[in-house]
Amino acid sequence: MFRFGRERRHSDSAEPPSGVVREEGVSPAAGTADEELIRALFDDHGGPLYGYALRLTGDPGRAEDVVQETLLRAWRHPDALSGRPIRAWLFTVARNLVVDQHRARRSRPQEIGDEALAVVPADDELERAVESWAVAEALAALRPEHREVLMEVYYRGRSVKEAAQELGIPAGTVKSRSYYALRALKLALEERGLAP
Repeated sequence: MFRFGRERRHSDSAEPPSGVVREEGVSPAAGTADEELIRALFDDHGGPLYGYALRLTGDPGRAEDVVQETLLRAWRHPDALSGRPIRAWLFTVARNLVVDQHRARRSRPQEIGDEALAVVPADDELERAVESWAVAEALAALRPEHREVLMEVYYRGRSVKEAAQELGIPAGTVKSRSYYALRALKLALEERGLAP
């Protein structure tokens, strides 16, 4: 293909410019006329087309790509150039290519760097989260009176006497419910594969 700032290849061969794939059904003899068309388009319109693409993209590399793709489309569809102003057609194709590229970039998810990995929980944190969910499920499976006693004594850190006052039951009942609640919790955790 043609590149600005680099030497253009002048060849008498019937092959299309390098990097251009010849369409099926195009004869080698037609390649000479097509190559002359592309060279003429480049010589006559390449500079202004590049300037226009550069203003649209703000990036010299992308502008070169837009010019190349525009000339490639002109090479593939020479009939589109007849009967209309050529430069206007080339500029329209270039603008459409830039718009399509912009839309394609916006439709893809935005790429992020390594900063996102810093906030991803480590394996230990994930295991703890899974275990806490399993414990919460096991607690939910207990009878309500057993769950209440465990919450008061173990999670809120109350003594047997304080738990008995809070729940409005005798201290002996708090002790027996704690015993049976822990056994039921151990069984529920074993069922979930968490108890040793």
